[in-house]
Amino acid sequence: MTWWNPQLNALLGGLVLAGGIFVMWDQAGLVWTLLVAVAATAFLLWRGRSIGTVWAWTTLGLGIESMTWPIVTMVRIRVEGIQPTEEQMGTILNAVLFGLFTSVFWVTFALGLFKRLRAQHAPPVPVQQGQQATPRGKKKRSRN
Repeated sequence: MTWWNPQLNALLGGLVLAGGIFVMWDQAGLVWTLLVAVAATAFLLWRGRSIGTVWAWTTLGLGIESMTWPIVTMVRIRVEGIQPTEEQMGTILNAVLFGLFTSVFWVTFALGLFKRLRAQHAPPVPVQQGQQATPRGKKKRSRN
């Protein structure tokens, strides 16, 4: 088995997503973590036709995990008691700040990977005879 195998990368991506659940949500038990690993691996095997696609979906999953981390933290603390303590407020602040930062990072990274994959699979634009191909974003200026 080689490292350049989409199925192996889907397994690794599922483990990364399960590790994210385990690290971010300290209340996640081993059974919950394994369930996430199996579900994520099955999804990545289904959607991941290439290694790039597998890791694009994995990073998007990490972004979604990071977005839900502050919400789960706030709900968990709210269920525990009526008025949060100062320590619990610090935990919420930590989850919101780091969750927001990491979710923006991972979602942006994933969207960049999806954009790159889409560009790789786009059909080439034919160049008409007598025209030169110009790089994207650069327009020829007419001299009038």
